[in-house]
Amino acid sequence: MKKLLYPLIVFWALLVLSCGTQSTDTSSSSTAGIAPGLGQSAVQDDVSNPNIVQVAVGSSDHSTLVAALKAADYVDALTNVGPFTVFAPTNAAFDALPAGTVEDLVKPENQRKLRDILEYHVLLGVYKSEDFVNGRNLGTADGRSVAIMVAEDGTVSINGAKIIGTVQASNGIIHVVDQVLIPQ
Repeated sequence: MKKLLYPLIVFWALLVLSCGTQSTDTSSSSTAGIAPGLGQSAVQDDVSNPNIVQVAVGSSDHSTLVAALKAADYVDALTNVGPFTVFAPTNAAFDALPAGTVEDLVKPENQRKLRDILEYHVLLGVYKSEDFVNGRNLGTADGRSVAIMVAEDGTVSINGAKIIGTVQASNGIIHVVDQVLIPQ
């Protein structure tokens, strides 16, 4: 038994010592360009197709949505691999809310409430417009569901908000909608 124990102790000692040494050369690191302590959104990648957040940031019609994502600390979640389907309200949709609503929601003390609203705009998986079935309810990221309506002309609405455009992203699909979806 002692003959087996000695090599095992030596092996563990070498393993512990080798794990404790780190190279100080970070130039060849596979994580170069990532700020320490930040999430997926800190990764700098100008080569790949843009993800959902990058598409929203690049759209002048979605600056209010981007500000809400930042205030709710929801940027990293939508930067991850996904796949996601996001119903993205336009600035005009946010402007149609009662006066002061957006300003109130982006306050730090309302972060959880804002995040719940944003999660209500997200489905797990990719749903193209042609995948939506009239009368079907689909579960959202916040655990609730949205109702899908497909008009005879093919127009798709989610809880009454019409899809007015669709954009592919590297981690899912974005359906631009003309209203903010408010959970009941």
